[in-house]
Amino acid sequence: MVGELRKQGVQFKSLTDAIDTGTASGRFFFHVMASLAEMDRELTIERTRAGLEVARQLGRKVGRKRQMTDSKIKSAKKLLASGVPPRDVASNLGVSVPTLYRWIPASAHLACFIVRFLAGPLRGLSRMLMSFIMR
Repeated sequence: MVGELRKQGVQFKSLTDAIDTGTASGRFFFHVMASLAEMDRELTIERTRAGLEVARQLGRKVGRKRQMTDSKIKSAKKLLASGVPPRDVASNLGVSVPTLYRWIPASAHLACFIVRFLAGPLRGLSRMLMSFIMR
């Protein structure tokens, strides 16, 4: 980026520091500082990755905690199967609707509605199909 600006005749001059890319020493200082910043960034990334790897080897979970626990997923499936709107289910569980859909795809509870409403007279078959779908 600096090379492109230089080709266009643009120079950088700091008002607070002794950096002037119009001079050879200023360009040198600027490049040294840029190299140090790049090295610092790469070392930070390297240390972070090493720390995460050690944590994983020690059996620690890294990252955010799951919002949808197994019990919440089970509850959500039951609520959706009983006809509770997804917005209400998400609100009751303390998650957003997209989070709910991430863990329980819309196709799963849509299938439950279809089975429930179309197989009304065949209750035994309806329950069997819903238990199969909710696995």
